[in-house]
Amino acid sequence: MFIVEPIACLRDNYAYWLTCSETGVSALVDPSEADPVLASASAHGRTPSFVLCTHHHLDHVGGIPGIAARFSDIKVIGSSYDKGRIDGQTETVTDGDQFTVGGISVEVMLVPGHTLGAIAFVARAGGKTAVFTGDTMFLAGCGRLFEGTPADMHKSLQRIVALPADTQIYCGHEYTADNLRFAASLEPSNEAITRAIAKTADIRSRGLPTVPHSVTEERAINPFVRVQFAELRHNLALGAEASDVEVLGAAREAKDNFR
Repeated sequence: MFIVEPIACLRDNYAYWLTCSETGVSALVDPSEADPVLASASAHGRTPSFVLCTHHHLDHVGGIPGIAARFSDIKVIGSSYDKGRIDGQTETVTDGDQFTVGGISVEVMLVPGHTLGAIAFVARAGGKTAVFTGDTMFLAGCGRLFEGTPADMHKSLQRIVALPADTQIYCGHEYTADNLRFAASLEPSNEAITRAIAKTADIRSRGLPTVPHSVTEERAINPFVRVQFAELRHNLALGAEASDVEVLGAAREAKDNFR
């Protein structure tokens, strides 16, 4: 089995502990800054063996030099595409590669869209699955298309939601409330979105993170994986003749301008 624990960083980022329950071996996912991570390591008595980098943006990897200075033997794993773009990267991986964190099997999934080198890490142990999606998939949303295309993002999101229904999704930012407001603007009759808005408001009122969601939940509320639905298409002024990729592109443009 494994434990996943978020570490709040910067204004709205999450880094994560991924820890094997049996061996105590831990990895850090997307440490944007060192101080909160090092404080958490001290509080929990943890020594991370790995850093897992979903992509090269500084708000996901900025803490690596400070963490590596404390833990000199740490392995820093990132996409082969990002080699030279992640300070301190020691290992390169590509789509389909696998490695272990203690007793946890971790598979690399290439998910371009937000960036071309973006990868997700799929962790499996004891019948549980979790996926760390960085800024490719957010809860009820997806990342901006800084380097990729709508076609890239569509393929990547569909790969993620093809994981088992109970897979737990851990994303890079606490954007859930705003993402759900946008989702409701496209599917106002979607009761799953209405329930998710109420649940998110309650969670945030208690100062807690909204992560994770399951694949099942995201299939019900995320507009960027629901591009085939008629109400969403209607509110984007697109009909049945538009491709799913065209709908995703229109939805992403609308989200970029949503206030």
